[in-house]
Amino acid sequence: MTSLSGAGFATAHKPKEIKIVKVDSNFEREPLIKPYRFKGSGISETWQTVCYLQADSGLTAIGLGTQGVLWSDSKVFFDHSENGGNAVMYAMSERAIQMLKGVSFTNPVELLEELLPEIWAYGKQVSGNPNMRKTFALNSLVCVDNALWKLYFDHNKFKNFDDMVPTAYKPGLSHRHTKVASIPSFSVGTPVSEIKAAADQGYFIMKLKTGSSGSQREMLEKDIEFLTQLHKAIGHYETPYTKSGKIPYYFDANGRYEHKDTLKRFLDHADKIKAIDQIAVLEEPFDEFNDASVNDLGVRVAADESAHTAEDAARRIEQGYGSIAVKAIAKTLSMTMKITQLAYEKNIPCFCADLTVNPILVDWNKSIAARLRPFPEMDIGLQETNGHQFYKNWERMMSYHPMAKASWTRTKDGIYPINQEFYDQSAGIFMPSSHYTEMFQRIRR
Repeated sequence: MTSLSGAGFATAHKPKEIKIVKVDSNFEREPLIKPYRFKGSGISETWQTVCYLQADSGLTAIGLGTQGVLWSDSKVFFDHSENGGNAVMYAMSERAIQMLKGVSFTNPVELLEELLPEIWAYGKQVSGNPNMRKTFALNSLVCVDNALWKLYFDHNKFKNFDDMVPTAYKPGLSHRHTKVASIPSFSVGTPVSEIKAAADQGYFIMKLKTGSSGSQREMLEKDIEFLTQLHKAIGHYETPYTKSGKIPYYFDANGRYEHKDTLKRFLDHADKIKAIDQIAVLEEPFDEFNDASVNDLGVRVAADESAHTAEDAARRIEQGYGSIAVKAIAKTLSMTMKITQLAYEKNIPCFCADLTVNPILVDWNKSIAARLRPFPEMDIGLQETNGHQFYKNWERMMSYHPMAKASWTRTKDGIYPINQEFYDQSAGIFMPSSHYTEMFQRIRR
């Protein structure tokens, strides 16, 4: 790879050149309490990837990633065993860090742009899938990208996350929320009683997976019945966080609807039972190859995994998508900055979606959610976070967070409280974690 100068990467001062001289990687397998079901299947564990980089200055950085094989490319998932699919993605992360040895850079965004096509091509080869989705490659690069940003942060002695954000991307990340909604996620088939219990605990917006298994007819019947029971159970709940005072619905079909007419039948039912006005967002109803306009559906439709890059997000906006679910923890911080800036310029609201990530990555995502403009009809930031629902060892994983006891790491009445310390300390994401540091305390070649 070539050295990258950082031209056009405007900051308050000229970024320092950083040369990477040593690399390493590792991963941990974290079991789930129960399978997380979506896209017609489910996962039983996630692999937590860990990337180590050392610069010629002696400074080191450790980046984290959580692998989402089913989310990022269901075909790769179905073509392999669950562990096999994870091994493919891990091989791509390892390939990326090996490519970084000897590389000098001043600009994490441009370095990510150079890595992405090569890692994507490598992934197609390793997986045997020439049509691998670009999001799969981006997911594999999250741990690498995070480590690059940490090196960039330390070498340039930035005070905090805000100081680090390049000038070109500051407008899209310029808000300062004091509260961020903590959005739990419920997989397909979850009993409505569990969702009601969460609402009773103070959660006022929840991610509700639709796109049930079976044929399109069976899926629609199940989704309609789910909506009916849901609205009956919590449709009357009130919240101070929406202008209407009603609890909003956030549905995610993960591309399961094959035809627009099928989705319209779901929405017609929502209208019939007087639930449609409470649908705040309907995420990814179609697959990425469906170019149907969504302007006439009567609800705000969001793009998630189909918005691989800023260019893909722009195409979705042209199709009438009225929101983007951004994931610094699944599509890299570098790509997320580009997407949030595009959305800002197009006046398209964003919110942060999860990938069932570990607690430190939750705060990488929260660092974005706290800086996005308020979602329409609401006055706080929005962030899905479901690790506490699904990880068997969540509390142990929480102990790896360098600021695990900070107030913003815990949900209170459905909200993450955001204070000045959160902004001053960059949510703790640039601090070392002893657990992950110890993974690399061994003799290296």
